[in-house]
Amino acid sequence: MAASGALAATRQESSTSLVNMDAVDLAAGLRRRDISSREVMAAHLAQIDRLNPRFNAIVSRVSPDRLMQTAAACDEDAAKGRFRGVLHGFPHAVKDTAPTRGIASTQGTPILRNNIPDADSLVVSRMRDAGAIFIGKTNVPEFALGSHTYNSVFGITRNAWNPAVSAGGSSGGTAVALALRMMPLGDGSDFGGSLRNPAGWNNIFGFRPSFGRVPSVPSSDVFGQTFATSGPMARRVRDLALMLSVQAGGDPRAPFSLTGDPAQFAAPLDRNWKGRRIGWLGDLQGGFATEAGVLETCTQALSAFRAIGMEVEEAKLSMSAAEMWRTAVTLRHWSVGSDLHDYYTDPAKRALLQPEAIWEVEGYLKLTGRQVAEASQARSRLYQAFRELFERYDFLVLPSAQVFPFDVETRWPREIAGQAMDSYHRWMEVTLPPTMAGLPTLAVPAGFGGARKLPIGLQIIGPNHADLPVLQIGHAYELASPWIRSSLPDALAGSARG
Repeated sequence: MAASGALAATRQESSTSLVNMDAVDLAAGLRRRDISSREVMAAHLAQIDRLNPRFNAIVSRVSPDRLMQTAAACDEDAAKGRFRGVLHGFPHAVKDTAPTRGIASTQGTPILRNNIPDADSLVVSRMRDAGAIFIGKTNVPEFALGSHTYNSVFGITRNAWNPAVSAGGSSGGTAVALALRMMPLGDGSDFGGSLRNPAGWNNIFGFRPSFGRVPSVPSSDVFGQTFATSGPMARRVRDLALMLSVQAGGDPRAPFSLTGDPAQFAAPLDRNWKGRRIGWLGDLQGGFATEAGVLETCTQALSAFRAIGMEVEEAKLSMSAAEMWRTAVTLRHWSVGSDLHDYYTDPAKRALLQPEAIWEVEGYLKLTGRQVAEASQARSRLYQAFRELFERYDFLVLPSAQVFPFDVETRWPREIAGQAMDSYHRWMEVTLPPTMAGLPTLAVPAGFGGARKLPIGLQIIGPNHADLPVLQIGHAYELASPWIRSSLPDALAGSARG
């Protein structure tokens, strides 16, 4: 009995070690064959079995037997010197908004409950070709609307640090799965902060690339859809960059896609930042309603930039928060409403839509061509306002959200600091300026605050197409903030620090 108990403890220790490994180190270990794909898969499936029933991050799970067979095939290939790519043998759950061949892709709506695509989206096919083994999907809000992950198909995803509060969204399932070591890397998509808000709320990293860095294919509107983009999520910036090296790269079906070599992101990220400047935008001089404690926590985190020799100054964007919000609402109605219009016009499907989706479509139907044109012009002015600031600053910084994670049973905050929120996404408008300007933006952990000491993050915003410098400064910030790596959710108590 004692011997069997010791063996079980040894196996548990080995499993814990594998799920805590950085993705870069895991990839190297698999390539050296120090570890096997079967061991990696078994460890992560055990972690999912232990924690997912409580947190509900991963849905539409693939059969464990099938996954272990695929992992064994990866090991057979490795033994013959054949590696499928940098993600060879990685267990991976794809965000449920991305079409994934052979796995239910519901977008969190009962309308698509039984939708099983026969082809991958471009970003999914790139991850598959790089060797990832798809274990299921990660949970999302219906049609990725809002930054709180719940839907009528799979239910609520709970925050990795406190299951009583929201995980954020729309990449909430991905963020929680990463924070709880259910998978080594994550993918997501972002329009109104979907890669950034859940990252900040779960003490991980999420990167919204420059528009075109990760092409959106397929797309029914390759010229008009310039807001949403796919991108990576991870527990470390160098892991994030590894995933971007897989996701990025031009595609002829996407006319605005960037053709730079994606291998640049897999290179070392070390760089000297002494004497460079950070512009702290805060709440835009009171333009964003912000919960008490958010700005204080974020301001304290700015000390990491000073620690690496950078200058930090308060900065001011020339466009007002009110004008940005009007612009964002119009353009979001135009984009989201047109996407969902066919569901709205079908009475049976419309009856299944949540109020947020209906609100977007009805807003879209009221738009005039003049309103869309004026909003597009305002968006152009916003880009120029950012460009002017980048003549003085190397990077700009904003909070990743205006509130700390709220109660999980709340649909969305109705007020912040006494100010009423007039839509389901008004409380997250702090993420919209970088979206509209198309700028690369990295969400990094900022610390824990508020009455319940919950996570919040920073957005590091770079100039147009400066994706690599943004990742490099994020890497330096991470190294100057060792508390990020040493902090673990209570659900991982007893696990080795990873």
